[in-house]
Amino acid sequence: MPIARNNMTTTPAVPGRTIQEALGIVSAECVLGINVFRDMLGGLRDFFGGRSGTHQKALRQAKDTCLEELAEQASQLGADAVVGVDMDYSEISGGGKGMLLLVATGTAVRLK
Repeated sequence: MPIARNNMTTTPAVPGRTIQEALGIVSAECVLGINVFRDMLGGLRDFFGGRSGTHQKALRQAKDTCLEELAEQASQLGADAVVGVDMDYSEISGGGKGMLLLVATGTAVRLK
């Protein structure tokens, strides 16, 4: 059974719960292509001002995917929670293509 979102935290503990055992570091990597059409729309939004909904949606999608993979990996270790979750975003570009890289890491733990 996958770990519930309320048992994934950026803090070193789950509020109101006690960690019984640390099972190890878990990580997930997500790479999303940002297509030319989305790039153009985002560029227009940047030029005229305002928030780029298309890019925000891509960022949310990457975050959700990484958290799901983090939870799955921790569950395979027998964890009840993931603490110390950290997310790092990077852009990979070259050859006229843009990619968004998100790496999520945390510590899989078993709770009492």
